[in-house]
Amino acid sequence: MDDEAERRQRHPAGPLTSFVGRRRTMALLESEVRACRLVSVTGPGGVGKTRTALTAAERARFSGGTRVVELASVTHPAQVASAVATALGVPDQSNRDATDRVIGHLAGADALLVLDNCEHVLEAAATLVLRLLDALPGLRVLATSREPLGIRGERVHLLAPLAVPEESDASGAGALDHVPAVQLLLDRAQDVLPGFTVTAENRAAVVALCRRLDGLPLAIELAAVRLRSLSVSQIVARLDRRFSLLAGHAPGADPRQRSLRALIDWSHDLCGPDERLLWQRMSVFPAAVDLETAERVCGFGELDGERLFDALDGLVGKSVVVADRRGEQVRYRQFVTLREYGAELLESAGEADLLRRRHRDHFTARAALCVRRWCGPDQASDLSRLREDDAHLLAALAWSAETPGEAPAGARLACLLRYHWIAGGFLSNGRRWLERLLPLLEPGTADRGEALWATAWVALIQGDRAVAGSYLDECAAIADSLNDRNLRGHVRLWRALLNLFAGELDAAVSLYQEAIEIHQATGDTGLVLTASFQLAMAQAYAGRPEEALATCSSVIARASAVGERWNRAYAHWAAAISHLHLGQVTEARTAITAAMRIEQDFRDGVCTALCTEISAWVAASSGHAADAAALEGVAASVWSRLGTSLRAFGPHATEDGRTHARRVDEQLGPAAAAIRQEYAQIALSDAVRIGLDLVIRQSGKAVPSRPAAAGVRTVPDSVLTSRETEIAVLIARGHTNKAIAEQLTISPRTVDGHVERILRKLDCASRSQIASWVTAAGVKSPAR
Repeated sequence: MDDEAERRQRHPAGPLTSFVGRRRTMALLESEVRACRLVSVTGPGGVGKTRTALTAAERARFSGGTRVVELASVTHPAQVASAVATALGVPDQSNRDATDRVIGHLAGADALLVLDNCEHVLEAAATLVLRLLDALPGLRVLATSREPLGIRGERVHLLAPLAVPEESDASGAGALDHVPAVQLLLDRAQDVLPGFTVTAENRAAVVALCRRLDGLPLAIELAAVRLRSLSVSQIVARLDRRFSLLAGHAPGADPRQRSLRALIDWSHDLCGPDERLLWQRMSVFPAAVDLETAERVCGFGELDGERLFDALDGLVGKSVVVADRRGEQVRYRQFVTLREYGAELLESAGEADLLRRRHRDHFTARAALCVRRWCGPDQASDLSRLREDDAHLLAALAWSAETPGEAPAGARLACLLRYHWIAGGFLSNGRRWLERLLPLLEPGTADRGEALWATAWVALIQGDRAVAGSYLDECAAIADSLNDRNLRGHVRLWRALLNLFAGELDAAVSLYQEAIEIHQATGDTGLVLTASFQLAMAQAYAGRPEEALATCSSVIARASAVGERWNRAYAHWAAAISHLHLGQVTEARTAITAAMRIEQDFRDGVCTALCTEISAWVAASSGHAADAAALEGVAASVWSRLGTSLRAFGPHATEDGRTHARRVDEQLGPAAAAIRQEYAQIALSDAVRIGLDLVIRQSGKAVPSRPAAAGVRTVPDSVLTSRETEIAVLIARGHTNKAIAEQLTISPRTVDGHVERILRKLDCASRSQIASWVTAAGVKSPAR
């Protein structure tokens, strides 16, 4: 090899396009390459393994240079060693085997060997690497592969797709150029369309494109090429045909990189028969799933028992499936592009309806379990699991509604999800799907009767009393024609709630008593408790607060005996109303605090809003007008997110709210509106925490001096160093990391590290949340 060839081998030519994003990834990968003798960059096809590895290798700068070997063109494992020797320019003038010749060539060098695309010759590559590392103490190896080499001492670096914008960014006004997926789109788009940028007109389409392409660099680059002839919106509209749309024609590109389909075909060819079968079956999942779901839905026939787990493990290893870990919980997901590829295979195999039916029936069984053990200690965990599975539930309902003959089973699922809709905070989705399935059910059937009362319940919480009344009238007729006592009990219960919300309190009390008697006889303790806490509300507003307190005490005692907490929280809430009507403010505060402590585990939006309302009334009644105004703002935010309001709960509750709000206005004047507005954008996840802090503070116990608004966690200023505080303030002013580095005369890498620590200390997920914290906490840049 001549000197020039040797120089090119040790220091490969730079790429023709810029390297975008992955700043933190590069810093980590560089440190791993220096600390470990073998690092394997793994990840799905198109995620940018080759480019990232080559960039890291270029920056690492070993004294013996960097040697790059591309293995994609190797067609047989036996050719791996000779391909490496050829790529390194090792003379082929002896009868020694190729590995020995490579060892001799690299002897004594402090070098980095990059082995690119090892997945199709994995075992041979692993064998070669082991021999090289054993024989060459100065050698380091950086490999790229869909799955690890699986040998001792290997550091696996799983390369994730580029970060994508949040869905909420589509309607926002902040800059997007700091989001890596958007950065890449802009950079590559400007190659074919100079001047291309994110505008108010294309912003939503840019966000949708990056999100629907999973942040996969290859997919984004192929989409950018299409901007020669299409707008961003037109590309997004055609993404259902992505495999033909995202086909490039660059003559210098690796054949696998010229189209998305070719790249995924390559991944599919590397899978064994069981892995391919599981890949196509898992395409039925629109979101991540737990192992139980994967086994129940996909584990049959050729994938029965341990074969499914072995196939799943193989797909995770090949980066076709991603394993998301949260403590001891693991959920499995596919990127949209890989899932759609699998869906095509599933349709071709004729298994699509079978898998979708198994998918729907699995989640029906899970919802039935939630209902069956609702009156017990598993309520919060069951609701949490259904909340995680919401995308699956909606997909199962959609398939049932669109597939002939499946509507009754879909309606059964929708009814069994009653607590998911009501307590889980999905009122609008519940109403939408129940009402979509209702017209598909046979008149006069038990299935239709069940769907009618469930829809009536959701409609009542949303304030649609007339619609709920018509549903209950039809349900009553079905109950009478079928002589169905359980249906009659539901009619009594939800008509009682209708009367309560309409202000017809005596009629409500009478119907609640009938409903309790029926559900007691049928053994449904959960509905007995629900009817009872609602009865207490009717009694309180009917001028019988002592009776209401006795009813609440009975509910609390009975619920506590079986570990039930959802009805118990509402009983504490009703007790707080009764105490307020008796002028017992301290007792009301104790009751609503108990309710909100339970609510911390449930995230029931309706209960959160109602408890926050009562907390505001307690604050107003005890002279804490500013706290009352803040709580009113929090309640308004939660109601808005739920799509309902306190007015849905009847004229008596509405008048209570107005009375206390007037008291706050009288004490604070115009400041009341400003405080309400400050807290009017609180996220549901923060509402209970902020409300509970304010209520506890009124009792004289120590809490943070000012609960954070705008969904930002309460964090004392002192948690940040002086420099971190200075950088946080500059972020709030809209400065980029580069601009901050220039202003503070420090390196961009130093700023990156500070920003990462700030995000971790404040428990924030984005720069916008840092900015919100700075604003809410009133932080000023420290004097220097």
